[in-house]
Amino acid sequence: MRTDELEQRLGERLRALRIQRDLTQAELAEAANVSLGALKRLERGRGSTTTTLVSVLRALDQERWVDALGPGPTRFNPLDVLDARNKRAARTTDAPRVRRRRSGSS
Repeated sequence: MRTDELEQRLGERLRALRIQRDLTQAELAEAANVSLGALKRLERGRGSTTTTLVSVLRALDQERWVDALGPGPTRFNPLDVLDARNKRAARTTDAPRVRRRRSGSS
């Protein structure tokens, strides 16, 4: 599915949820503290910000949508990344090095 199709699908689901809650776009925009235009763009799947999306989800009491994206973040240690890079580099340089004489050297 293309990105624009996913955005449209997301907007349709938010619109359906708003209607199910018997809210107008103006009421939801006010409750989410976003502009009416931003909410309309979100519902149409026409380019919205994550800030608008999160604000609308909060106003609809649907923060759990974020949890549906997958498992939560794991602890990230940049030193682990560096260690993994060093190990990869060591594996690729395990072959014996061939020294070449410089030209003009005796």
